Amino acid sequence: MRGPIYLTADIRRIEQAAGNVTLLERAGAVAADFAAKLVSGKDVLVLAGPGNNGGDARIAAELLKQSFFRVTIAEKDIPAAKDWGLVIDGLFGIGLARPIEGDYAKLVEYANRQSCPVLALDVPSGIQSDSGRVLGCAVRASQTITFIALKPGLLTLDGPDYCGELTVADLGLDLQKLLPPSAWIAEPGLFKGMLKRRPSNFHKGTAGSLAVVGGAAGMTGAALLAGRAALRLGAGRVYVGLLEESAPEVDLLAPELMLRHPDDVFGEDLDAMVVGPGLGRGERAETLVGAALASDTPCVLDADALNLIAESTDLRKACVRRKAETLLTPHPAEAARLLGSTVATVQEDRVRAARMLCENLNAHTVLKGNGSILVARDGHWFINASGNPGMASAGMGDVLAGMLGALLAQRYSGETALALGVHLHGAAADALAAQGNGPVGLTAGELIDASRRIWNTWLKD
Repeated sequence: MRGPIYLTADIRRIEQAAGNVTLLERAGAVAADFAAKLVSGKDVLVLAGPGNNGGDARIAAELLKQSFFRVTIAEKDIPAAKDWGLVIDGLFGIGLARPIEGDYAKLVEYANRQSCPVLALDVPSGIQSDSGRVLGCAVRASQTITFIALKPGLLTLDGPDYCGELTVADLGLDLQKLLPPSAWIAEPGLFKGMLKRRPSNFHKGTAGSLAVVGGAAGMTGAALLAGRAALRLGAGRVYVGLLEESAPEVDLLAPELMLRHPDDVFGEDLDAMVVGPGLGRGERAETLVGAALASDTPCVLDADALNLIAESTDLRKACVRRKAETLLTPHPAEAARLLGSTVATVQEDRVRAARMLCENLNAHTVLKGNGSILVARDGHWFINASGNPGMASAGMGDVLAGMLGALLAQRYSGETALALGVHLHGAAADALAAQGNGPVGLTAGELIDASRRIWNTWLKD
């Protein structure tokens, strides 16, 4: 999927800027044409609410009647039982601001019981268009046709579970002219011109040197996973500084990794660092995070590095002062600690939370989760649509951190590394699931080689 993303307030601005264009009629006509291709038989149930979404639905209903479909419009009351060929959900759109209750909730429940296709207009009723939250209850659509442009709520949190197959109808509007976008779906096509194909005259120094710092007692695997991921995504040299006193001297699964004492890696000539996988939260760990932040080396801050920054005013200030590329990779709980908030508050508006983290800490940020939110220092932001539930397993974040570090070491910009790395991480999981190696039972280590295969495909295209 490709395309720009607009918040609800921006969609309203576009509608106003479009002036006298008959958007309601255009949306209704597009919906009717789309519905006619989905319906099985002739009986169509149209759920029509009180606002513009209901207006789109009523126009679609009239056009379907003109095409000799048997159309029933339900505004509040549940219709008589029938073997419907299609349900069109036009109850509530992007204007919904409170939970669906009462008769409308009964209609949502009725729609969700049907075995026929369910087509949602703009957004499934009950899904908040900016956040993806379910407001009370929501229609589970098999198809959603969204008007003008993509909305964040279709792509993050609960939205993807409710919208089904997603189609965009731009209604003939020139969005670049009306309101240029500042947000997009994260996908490799956006950065095609920035991909670095290797010339024949190439050596490991050109591919960059990366240090991974972490691996405290009981967590050495986290740092090793990050190191292996970085190695296989093309970093020329990878040092792994392990805090564990009895850490191994060699990684038998990746003997190319150079295992070191954490203090020693800071003496190397580094192009990038990853700090945090399995780091722990002790005094020594805090000192290492401080040293990384004080350097002018591009840096990925993950896991316990983020928790330490959340706990220390000095580390927070050091992060804000950095001029070098800085990437933060929090999951919602880590984001809540960094914001002095709660997980529930972060999840209520993931876009807002990610943008606050980026602004407050002067760092490119990915707020991980279903529909990860990526925000660049320049204010551009993205939503990643790749990935699947199999990624909810131990070590996935360590692998992502290593991948991002590898891209920084190869001198990709922070924004490019973030968007490409996060999308690649999810695409590798999707490829494995398509082969039957997930989603259930998918492991972090499996993503490493899958990511390498896809990355090399991108470089060839």
